[in-house]
Amino acid sequence: MSVDLGALLRESGALLEGHFLLTSGRHSATYVEKFRVLERTDVLSALCTEIASFFRDHEIDLVAGPATGGMIIAFEVARQMGLSALYVESENGQKVLRRGATVPEGAKILLVDDVLTTGRSVFEVKDTLTASGGIVAGVAVLIDRSESPLDFGCPLFAAYRVEATSYPADEVPDWLEAIPIRKPGTRT
Repeated sequence: MSVDLGALLRESGALLEGHFLLTSGRHSATYVEKFRVLERTDVLSALCTEIASFFRDHEIDLVAGPATGGMIIAFEVARQMGLSALYVESENGQKVLRRGATVPEGAKILLVDDVLTTGRSVFEVKDTLTASGGIVAGVAVLIDRSESPLDFGCPLFAAYRVEATSYPADEVPDWLEAIPIRKPGTRT
């Protein structure tokens, strides 16, 4: 099944325009409401198929993702690749393995997430997995809205790319400042 994610984003209301305060603290005129994609199981499964297909020939031992959206993606990609999934949660502002989860020493991990903007969450999860004995062998996201290429030290795959500029709080252009701010996302 081939999915036009761009059309899905527009049709489902996942691609929003306005003035948004992103979870990174930056401001943007474009916001991706990932839950409009995550709630569509047929589409999510198809997108995860793209990720699983891209990494099928890579040596991967398990798939890991951060709470909340990354967990759903990790489960589905792992299921399609016949691997186990691992979930990284937040505790006291730090990314940690909880509930008895462990990383086998030297395990090659595919780290998946929902939307890539600054890469902060991916870097934090990668650090946690590496400190736990794993090797992050690849990174995959449903949607890449980053403004410049990010280097995670391994292959990066995005099922869809959104062109979206973001600004630090002290550099918000007047035209964007004139639009009331909405803060739709959360960072757990």
